[in-house]
Parts: sequence; structure tokens; C-alpha cells
Amino acid sequence: MSESPHVAWSREPEDRADTPLVVLLHGYGSHEQDLMGLVPGLPAGFTYASVRAPVKMEVGGYTWFELDVERLVYSSSAAREAVEDLWEWIASVKDQHSSVTLLGFSMGMAVATSLLRSRPEEFAAVVGLSGFAVDPTRGEGIEDYFDDEALAAAKVPFFWGRDQEDPIIPAEHVEYTHGWATKTVKLTKVLYAGAGHGVVPQEISHVGEFLTHTVLTSR
Repeated sequence: MSESPHVAWSREPEDRADTPLVVLLHGYGSHEQDLMGLVPGLPAGFTYASVRAPVKMEVGGYTWFELDVERLVYSSSAAREAVEDLWEWIASVKDQHSSVTLLGFSMGMAVATSLLRSRPEEFAAVVGLSGFAVDPTRGEGIEDYFDDEALAAAKVPFFWGRDQEDPIIPAEHVEYTHGWATKTVKLTKVLYAGAGHGVVPQEISHVGEFLTHTVLTSR
């Protein structure tokens, strides 16, 4: 990573030490302030850091990697590059915190799950909202990059919230993600009718309960 990413923080630097960190990863075409809107509804015991994706789009907003948005086609090797750059930043801040949890929306869920799969021992929990997990066989293929065997042994808690009628995420992506998640993580899966490709208040409440139970109460 040539330079540090732009990050929006929920706490001032002097108030972050030894707090559990939640890294927020926004979706395609969005920005770091988007998911900060969720923070008031989440547990106050965490520090939240919302990271801006590295690639600026001509139409506005940012993306983690190139994506054919009409067909949701991507290269798994491009996703790997985004993950490595993001990990470089996480590695630079993680020792200040008691643990690191990831929360990704849409494409941000693809990045969050890829981080988890490449370094399962580094994360206390992961939340994925209205998104998908990267299929390592797409593009050039990165099968050796993910360590799903170690992830399955670690049993990392994973919350997956989505609407069954999500108009954006293709069925094949959902099917792959479901197959991957049921084999590798300690899965909590909840469907939210009417959410579309978004997040609803009940979902935020459930995410807060999940974070409290899996991270705060286990400290």
C-alpha cells in the first residue's frame, strides 16, 4: 500500500487503547462515511473504523476492486490485491486493540470474508450484510490464498444478514457463499424481508447483539 487509507474513526486516538476494534467496509460506489451511520445503533464498547476503498470511480464513490456491476463479474486476483493492501493497514493498528472484528456491506462483505479466509487467526468475528464471498476460481484463481481448512478449525463467529429478494446479488453468488459459510464458519444467518439491497433497523439490533455476545462478553 503506497499510502494509508482514509479512515473515519468513532473515537479520538487517546480513547482507543485496548478497545475491541470493528473495521467497517463499505460497498461498491460508496465511501467511508456511509457505514458510520450504523455506529449509533451498535454497542458503545467498541472502536469503529470505517475505511475508504482505494479505487476512485469516475462516477463518484470508491470501489475495492474492478467490478462489472451489471453482471457482478470480478477477478479473484483483483480482490486479493485489495485484501493485501487493507491487511497492511489493519496490521499497523491491530496491536492497539484487544481484538479485531470485520463488518462488510455488499462488496465490503466480499473483502471482509476474504480477509478472514486468508488470516482466520486474526479476527474475533465477522459480520456480512447483503453481500457475498469471493469464489477463488474466478479470474486467474487464488485457491492457494485462502486457508478454509484453518478457518473451519477456528470456528470464527460469522453473522450473515440478507434479504432473500435482494435485487443486486445474483443467486449463484448467494449459493457459493452459503456453501462456503456452512462448511467453514460458526454461522448465524438471518433473512430480512423487505430489506432489498440494504440494512434494516432490526438487522442492526441483531448485529449489536451478535457483537456483544461474541466479542464483548468473551473478553
